[in-house]
Amino acid sequence: MDIGALLKSFIYIISSSFLYPVLFFLVVLTVGIIIYSGSFFAEWLERLRLVRHSPEKLPLIIKQGSNPGIFSHQVNEYIGRFRCSLNSESQPGEVEIENFLQENTLSIWKSLDRIKMIIRIGPSLGLMGTLIPMGTGLAALGQGDMTKLSSDLVIAFTTTVVGLAIGIVAYFFYTVKRRWVEEDIKNIELVTEILANNMPEKVEDEIFQKEKGRYISRSG
Repeated sequence: MDIGALLKSFIYIISSSFLYPVLFFLVVLTVGIIIYSGSFFAEWLERLRLVRHSPEKLPLIIKQGSNPGIFSHQVNEYIGRFRCSLNSESQPGEVEIENFLQENTLSIWKSLDRIKMIIRIGPSLGLMGTLIPMGTGLAALGQGDMTKLSSDLVIAFTTTVVGLAIGIVAYFFYTVKRRWVEEDIKNIELVTEILANNMPEKVEDEIFQKEKGRYISRSG
């Protein structure tokens, strides 16, 4: 038994069996990029309508709570959750606030993982879709089957184009999205610092009002 020929045949079968899964995932990624582009441009329009303020005015606006149309929906959702936690009966301490901030920051960064993977996966699948038909095409060329060779070459070159196009579009989305994420995280950290610094003042004011009420009641 020729072990070398057996191994070659085994590898050839494995390689050839990957062709249709590669084509399937390329189609899935193409559809996914088209769907993602819709949400991307919707967020782009949302951020285009945001009202820009100077950094000096932002702390005052955040303290007043009048921030619609200034921050993105992610930041506004965070502000709502953070205000609810601060207004709860068991007010969070410094450690709880820091953990709350880190969890939300990590969640925002995770939103980039999918598009970041597509940047690598798309061209990789395109390369696999190129090399697999080239192997079968060269085998057909050795047998003189030019029709099989031409069809395999068409598949090889089209998968390369599709894979590279997916990678280029995904990289564009990732670059812009990363800038948005960095801006949101900066605003979240600013909101957290301002609202957390105001929390002790609120607590002291409540204590003062309670003590004042007790003093008045005793005096009366």
